[in-house]
Amino acid sequence: MTTTLTLPPLRLSDFKLIAFDMDSTLIDIETVDEIADIAGCGPEVAAITEATMRGEITDYKDSLRRRVALLRGVPLSALQAVYDQRLHLNRGAETLIAACKQAGLRVVLLSGGFTFFTDRLRERLQLDDTRSNVLEIEDGRLTGRMLPQPWGDICDGEAKKDKLLECCRAMGISPARAIAVGDGANDLPMMRVAGLSVAYHAKPLVREAAMLAIDEGGLDRLLGLLRP
Repeated sequence: MTTTLTLPPLRLSDFKLIAFDMDSTLIDIETVDEIADIAGCGPEVAAITEATMRGEITDYKDSLRRRVALLRGVPLSALQAVYDQRLHLNRGAETLIAACKQAGLRVVLLSGGFTFFTDRLRERLQLDDTRSNVLEIEDGRLTGRMLPQPWGDICDGEAKKDKLLECCRAMGISPARAIAVGDGANDLPMMRVAGLSVAYHAKPLVREAAMLAIDEGGLDRLLGLLRP
């Protein structure tokens, strides 16, 4: 683990909220890439994903629309196969979440991915809240589009930030008492407003901007710096 800033001693109980990104942060895959792999358009979609996470493609909404459009006609069973066969929690995820709950933190999942996966993870891990994108489905197949939601059209970096701030307002706390954990460029907005930003096996752009960077080991390495 490396630190990008010199921080004072911190306790986990100094914080009241922790927000995780999903793909390549809480879990070990990029779900859209795995769906595309099953659908036979994996390399094309993965190239867009990688360029977006490195910050080379700066319009996340356009990037996601382009990738989802390539998934038109993919059966819903392909998403279930990704969840059942390919999706795994990153090392230390359950340990860190359990410690956060024990310390009284609310745990939220803010993702540029899809509700198909965040809903299942919310139930599996007993998370407090989520925000992600809804894939449009007709006759059991993806249409290549996403559905608008009451808060907006697509969950990008700004939508993640807005949800983190919304959670803080609802809890009556300052964002300084929130932790944001991510790996890609679209996590930077929420990381910038949080009191503690953590880059997990992240792209260089994110590692440089974060207060803490976990470059080796699992998510529970964070507990080595945040005392109960």
